[in-house]
Order: sequence, then C-alpha cells, then structure tokens
Amino acid sequence: MNTLFQAERIDGKGFATRLVERLADDVSMLKTKTGLTPGLAVVLVGEDPASGVYVGAKHRQTQAVGMESYVHRLPAQTSQEALMTLLGQLNADPAVNGILVQLPLPAHLDTHSVINAIDPNKDVDGFHILNAGRLATGQDALVPCTPLGCLMMLKDRLGDLSGLNAVVVGKSNIVGKPMAQLLLAENCTVSIAHSKTRNVPELCRTADILVVAVGRPEMVKGDWIKPGAVVIDVGINRVQREGQPGIVGDVAFAEAGHAAAITPVPGGVGPMTIACLLANTLTAFRRQHNLNTPTAR
Repeated sequence: MNTLFQAERIDGKGFATRLVERLADDVSMLKTKTGLTPGLAVVLVGEDPASGVYVGAKHRQTQAVGMESYVHRLPAQTSQEALMTLLGQLNADPAVNGILVQLPLPAHLDTHSVINAIDPNKDVDGFHILNAGRLATGQDALVPCTPLGCLMMLKDRLGDLSGLNAVVVGKSNIVGKPMAQLLLAENCTVSIAHSKTRNVPELCRTADILVVAVGRPEMVKGDWIKPGAVVIDVGINRVQREGQPGIVGDVAFAEAGHAAAITPVPGGVGPMTIACLLANTLTAFRRQHNLNTPTAR
C-alpha cells in the first residue's frame, strides 16, 4: 500500500457495533414498556451459498439484539403462488413486524411481484414501490438498508451535507437510486453515473462525496477522486491475486490516499447493512404500535 496514504479509514464495523448496541437497549426498553417483542421474518428460496450465509448472519444478529427471528427456507422449485401465500400469512401475523425476501430469487419467480406483495409497512428492505415513492417525494419511508448505512456514515463524518456535490456511480434500485434520493433530501447536488454516462472519471472528479456501487473490482482509480473527497465504496468483489482469494471494493483503495476519508473493503459498508436492517425492523415495530419513532438518519 502507498506509504503516503493519508485518507481516514471510515470504520463501518465499529459504527455498526455501536448502532446495534443502541438498538439492543431500545428493544429491551420497548419489551418492558409494551410486553411485545419486535419480530423479523426472512424468506430464503433455494440454496444459493452466499444468500445462505447472509440469512444466517441476519438470524444471529436479530436474536442478539433481543428480537424474534423467523427464518423460512423454501426449496428452489417453490411456485410463485406458494411464495405469495406465505407472504400473505406473514403480512397478517402481528408477531412479524418486518419481512425480507432474500434476493436474488430463482429465475422462474417474478421478483417485482414478490417485493410488492410485502406489506409496505413491514418492508424492511425498503424495496416496495410505495416506499420507493415515499422516499422520492420526501415522505416517511422504510429506506433500503445499504444506502441508509452509507448516509449515516457520511453524516457522522461530515455533519451537514448541504451544498456538497455528490456523485453516485451505479443506478440500481437497491443502492444507486435510493442513495441519490437520500443525498437530495440532505440538499446535496447529485449526479448519477452509469454504463451510458460519458466521461465518468471527469464526473467523479467533481465529487465532494463519491458513492460507488457497481460490482466491478477497483473500477474507480485514484485519479478519478478529488483531493479531500469522502468516498463510500459499496462494492464487495471476490478476486484472485497471485493465486490467493481476496475481497476488494469498486474503488482502487491503495490509490485513494488523497481522499479525506474512505470506507475499506471489507469492514466498511457491509456491517452497516445488517445493522440498518435491524434499525428498520425497530422503526416498523414502533410505527405499527403508534410509538414515537426517532429518525434513523
């Protein structure tokens, strides 16, 4: 690594640990106050290895903060009708405050229909069309977990984001688009770069805040980054280096020493995603029981 690397490493793992500790305290307080326990249901269809790992981690952390965890593991050949029936049951179950369907789904299932079958008030992934619309129009919404975690870290590092130039590289419904909406809500000037954008490096160099979520190993080079920018690297890419497996982000980390701060990979954005899932579940619980809901962001 460059010995002149001066950028502050944004400790997403430490931030997530502190957030989870606060959530555990809130869950304990709410149990005492209401006699109820917040519950999260996770639905996994098929046996994708990475999805299985993620679901296991979500189950353990949900239980660790004192919430109920309901995991539904369905075979890969599960029909659309059977999955919709399960979601209807979870929507109607008062013990379930949050519902998450692990993506990607097997190819024969209609992902959009599945997402929109979830009660938007229990949609802790924030993917339902009503939550997307609420976010876009500045109304209370359950916000996708990864962008929410990115915003928390940005505000912790920078405070007021008003007037800053933000560039989001990637336009997915899961990260890019909601990230841009969150930054707009903080009064940033926002640009979204994607595969058809002309001269992406030049656009990136205008960014005070650079958020990269494209799934391409080390695509963003050091000379794309404005000196003093804050860089949030959402990418998690498995690579082989000199015959050894490793994980890198979408940003060439070793070339980013002139940034003011950057999230490392691993240990940056990743831990915040599950922490924010738990935060969303608690927010959903509070709203469903007409309890005071502190803003998560």
